[in-house]
Amino acid sequence: MAGVPRVRRRVDGVLLLDKPVGMTSNGALQAAKRLLEAEKAGHTGTLDPFASGLLPLCFGDATKFAQMLLDADKSYDATVHFGIGTSTGDHDGDVTKRAAADFDRAAIESMLPRFLGTIAQIPPMYSALKRDGRPYYEYARMGIDLARVPREAQIHSLALDDWSPPLARISVRCGKGTYVRVLAEDLGHALGSCAHLAALRRTSTGGFAVADAVTLDMLADMAADARRALLAPAESLLADMPPVDVDDATATALRQGKVVAAPSLAAGRYRCRDPRRVLVGVVEAAGGALRGHRLCRTDPAENALAPLAPRD
Repeated sequence: MAGVPRVRRRVDGVLLLDKPVGMTSNGALQAAKRLLEAEKAGHTGTLDPFASGLLPLCFGDATKFAQMLLDADKSYDATVHFGIGTSTGDHDGDVTKRAAADFDRAAIESMLPRFLGTIAQIPPMYSALKRDGRPYYEYARMGIDLARVPREAQIHSLALDDWSPPLARISVRCGKGTYVRVLAEDLGHALGSCAHLAALRRTSTGGFAVADAVTLDMLADMAADARRALLAPAESLLADMPPVDVDDATATALRQGKVVAAPSLAAGRYRCRDPRRVLVGVVEAAGGALRGHRLCRTDPAENALAPLAPRD
């Protein structure tokens, strides 16, 4: 109802969202944030509007550990359209080149090993990378083509799942910062043709899979309690980090910003839990001492769903 302020609540956890085609990552985040009436939220790696698939969303304390998923490996199902190049490297761009795509499946498969491991990619002009405080895509829209420095990308696996000329469906597992659009274009060039990305779907991020995700429509049809029950704990973002359990006195000291003795703990970062297995946060051991690196709020359980002051 117009004029009625929305309630924002303390919500902690990770929501696995299956982002639809045609929506920006921020648009999807804001829609989910409204449905959960959440006070604080962020996503863990942008998906272009034309792409769909897994977009983990972090709420409350989980936003403090979102970098873990930003840095994580990701998997995609990519549909590459050979024989046509576009201004953006995907199907939303203007056609800039046409070429024959008369190769067979074996030719594509023989080329894939070239792109495994550490490769160099020239970032696309239609990207969020910035020059002098402005994203590349703003320069591209003004017709300015900037000189770009190649960047390293990690391709862990590539497989041709289907070849229905001129479309190839390829599964990709890669490291952070990899441009699948550029991979499609470079593959087209390597085959003596050109190519663009016709479709892209993210299937996994770190240890999370799109099979476990929900759509915005599914979320909208749920009751409020059911929506919040979908949230994985913030600690799920730290699954690859070694745990360290501490007693109440140590947990209290760490939460107060104090340094505590830990002579037997190897140097490094840990996910720290108190005796009730409540996440204290990420702590760092060095020189026989333990200190907080990024800590959760001290009252997660009793205030997780407590309403905050309404805001317009």
